[in-house]
Amino acid sequence: MSQAAAFLARFPMLSKLGAIPKPALIGAASVLVALIVVAFLWSRPPEYRTLFSNLEDRDGGAIITALTQMNVPHQISDNGTSIMVPADMVHRTRLQLAEQGLPRAGGAGFELLDNTRFGASQFTEQITYQRALEGELASSVEAVHAVQSARVHLALPRESLFVRDRQPPTASVLVTLYPGRTLSEAQVAAITWLVSSSVPNLTSDSVSIVDQNGRLLTSPTGEAGLENSRRSLVNDIEQRTVQRIMTLLTPLVGAGNVRAQASADVDFSVREQTSEVYRPNQNPGEAAVRSEQRSASDQFDNLPPTGVPGALTNQPPANAAAPIVVPPGDNPNAQPGDNANAAANQDDAQGADAGPANIRRDSTINYEVDRTISHVKDPVGKLRRLSVAVVVNYQPNAEGEYVPLSQETLDSLNSLVRDAMGYSSERGDTVSVINSPFNENTTVALPVWKDPEYHALALKGLEYLLIAIALFIVWRKIGKPAIDSLTAKREQVVLAGAAGTQSDGEDDVLKRASEITRYEDHLKAARELAEKDPRAVAMVLRSWMEKNGKP
Repeated sequence: MSQAAAFLARFPMLSKLGAIPKPALIGAASVLVALIVVAFLWSRPPEYRTLFSNLEDRDGGAIITALTQMNVPHQISDNGTSIMVPADMVHRTRLQLAEQGLPRAGGAGFELLDNTRFGASQFTEQITYQRALEGELASSVEAVHAVQSARVHLALPRESLFVRDRQPPTASVLVTLYPGRTLSEAQVAAITWLVSSSVPNLTSDSVSIVDQNGRLLTSPTGEAGLENSRRSLVNDIEQRTVQRIMTLLTPLVGAGNVRAQASADVDFSVREQTSEVYRPNQNPGEAAVRSEQRSASDQFDNLPPTGVPGALTNQPPANAAAPIVVPPGDNPNAQPGDNANAAANQDDAQGADAGPANIRRDSTINYEVDRTISHVKDPVGKLRRLSVAVVVNYQPNAEGEYVPLSQETLDSLNSLVRDAMGYSSERGDTVSVINSPFNENTTVALPVWKDPEYHALALKGLEYLLIAIALFIVWRKIGKPAIDSLTAKREQVVLAGAAGTQSDGEDDVLKRASEITRYEDHLKAARELAEKDPRAVAMVLRSWMEKNGKP
């Protein structure tokens, strides 16, 4: 009986299917396949997509609580920082959570002031305002693309009525950056100014920015910060000077044939100078009048005519002679105000000659003094002296031999270097251009552990070593046990065969031993019979011989 026949014999229902028409069988098979596919799709879990990622523990717990209350299935991934929901529920769930204010965008801001309790103390109000300000600043800092999250801490001292007791506020910002992102110096400066401009009396020097790795992103204040900035300024001056020189000389002498170094002496002292200069008025006509004071006093004490009437008494007094007055512009030795004083003296003289009438006039004019006030503040980081040293390699001639440059060429190179560095004899700058052959063996032999070629070989060897270790582990864990198992099975088979062969040989030996034992017994019995009855033995032998002799 074949295997198919045996299978049909075990399931007699299958043998009856042959009587069913083929279309019915095909339809039943199609329905069965459809039911299997539907059951598979129904039993397969739904596809989950990320609802929120990079969540803090507080926001994650609040979101999970809200999802549980809404009966929304969810999963947690990325070590609890991401929450996933079914793909067809992502957008609807986000809108429902946004209605509840989840996730919270950074810390609480000025919305804290909306829930101010009646009767709160001034200290509570101050702390609430500070928390709100910190939350708003954190939200503003998080708007920077490279910043994932931020925390702002403000140290706002209490205001004092005494100026000497006032302390400036300080601020510190902790930023968590996205993986692989960094903040540039411009972004750090922007965050610093953003925080300092949002808090009264807070300067940019009092703002510290630290990333999640504990690195200080802002420049340190005090002597350490000044020293770093000064060193950076000196290095920048030297590098820019060398770069300008190399840019000019490299096309002339070839790449690798020129070396340049610069040393800058920078003065970082702070100087302020205020001077006030007084000069006399050179042109009195253009002098500015500062103040002018005039006073006049008239007194008339003329009595009616008395005395003996006559011709002399009735005659009027003679005409007074007018004095000669030189205008101030025509008299080079005259000063402003002399004209007024002369007129006053004239009036006094006339009053004296006129008799009892007394007329007095005073005039005082003050002119502005030509004064110049200048306030000069020298810039910090003034270049005091610049020294440059340049070495140019020998140049090959037509035969390919390296020969020194001519003096004319060296002078031209020296002039180019002076112009490139901004040479100033007033500062005492120095320039040295030397033509000398370069040593081709200037490269220092790198140690074996620093040579890139050996690094590549070491990495390749390490790769092969790891492969060998993996193969050895596979051999020890899988290959060797399998081979040992096969060897043990073969040994068992050989031992079983050897045991069977040995048992057959032992049976033959025992059989032969038994036959030999019987032969010896028969021989012994024959000998005893021959000794007891020789005649009978002879008759037996005769009968055997007669049987053997028959044809």
